[in-house]
Amino acid sequence: MAQILVVDDEVGIRDLLSEILADEGHQVLLAESASEARRLRESHRPDLVLLDIWMPDTDGISLLKEWAASGQLGMPVVMMSGHGTIETAVEATRIGALDYLEKPIALQRLLATVKRALRNHEAVVPRELSLATLGRSPALTETRKRLAQLAQAGAPLMLRGERGMRPELFARLLAAAGAPFVEGPEMLTEASSVMLTRAAGGVLFVGDLSLLGRAEQKNLEFLLARSEKHKARVVSFSPIDARALIDKHEFDAGMLARLSELVLKLPALRDFAEDVPDLAALLLVQLVETRACPPRRFSVAALNALRHHLWPGNLAELDSVVKNLALGALEEDIDLSDVERVLAAHAGSSPPEIALDRPYREAREAFERLYFEHLLVRENGSMSKVAEHSGLERTHLYRKLKALGLPVGRREES
Repeated sequence: MAQILVVDDEVGIRDLLSEILADEGHQVLLAESASEARRLRESHRPDLVLLDIWMPDTDGISLLKEWAASGQLGMPVVMMSGHGTIETAVEATRIGALDYLEKPIALQRLLATVKRALRNHEAVVPRELSLATLGRSPALTETRKRLAQLAQAGAPLMLRGERGMRPELFARLLAAAGAPFVEGPEMLTEASSVMLTRAAGGVLFVGDLSLLGRAEQKNLEFLLARSEKHKARVVSFSPIDARALIDKHEFDAGMLARLSELVLKLPALRDFAEDVPDLAALLLVQLVETRACPPRRFSVAALNALRHHLWPGNLAELDSVVKNLALGALEEDIDLSDVERVLAAHAGSSPPEIALDRPYREAREAFERLYFEHLLVRENGSMSKVAEHSGLERTHLYRKLKALGLPVGRREES
């Protein structure tokens, strides 16, 4: 027995489908509008949705797009319409619908479609986190545009940025829809032509270069030398510059030159903080959809608090915080007190080390950035409290943060 959600504004259609499906042994949920469908989909997580296209509040195509963009297509969806066109059916399947039923719906066609959809239910999994639909902030919008432009080139690309950035999310934007994206440690432990064949027409992504040992570097050199022949593009990431990779990690200078034919600097999460609420919501949906946690949702105040956090650990820290909130919240709604509790626990973690072999000016700047990041996180962005603790006059503090590339916090009065 499966749980099937029928969404249609015509009571006659709802009753007829409910009777047919119930006779087949299924449990049926009924919704007459998109708003009711959202509520039932969130509270019950049905195994299948039969979704009408024409509804009074929000049309079915828009609702399907909404579920797809928010990572909530963890179940098959079959569209229904009595006024559909081939173009509508094609658009629906492109967005993520499994099939399209034209009204009046033939009984045998309905039952066959439901059977096929439920048979494929196990293969339907929530989408992985993607940056493709995000871009409220100028920093992320610009980065996506540059990646779209660089996707047209075939030369190796090195992404640069801070640790914790989850660079694979950016690298995935370089692969065309349906093209292979190959990553993982096995790629460099067993480098072979088979791996290149798997990546043909797509992307071979190599994570943090500074973590590769000599054997892995040799295997990367093997893949790089043969990638063009297999039409596989090599994309890598490094949190440190090429000179440090050569001096401290014994990289071959020639190979690094080939890896960095093109270079793109990734923004830190604090640079696209406007996108943090959407990112946090998507991460939470993934956890709920995979049943890693009970149903959860963020309050507006909780999302605002996440938005104003500085995220020194970048996307990896955001991922960790959302998991802590999803698993540790006592209520279905994650509120401000939950966020403050988890962020306070993270702020108590050991700060990253500063490389002491840098020139004095660079080491001092690194310390100052770390120092003010710590204060801003601890004081939840309160500029008056940061100024008081650091002993700096407010105007001087603003100038210092700007020089260090740090965002200013809340400008409330003491």
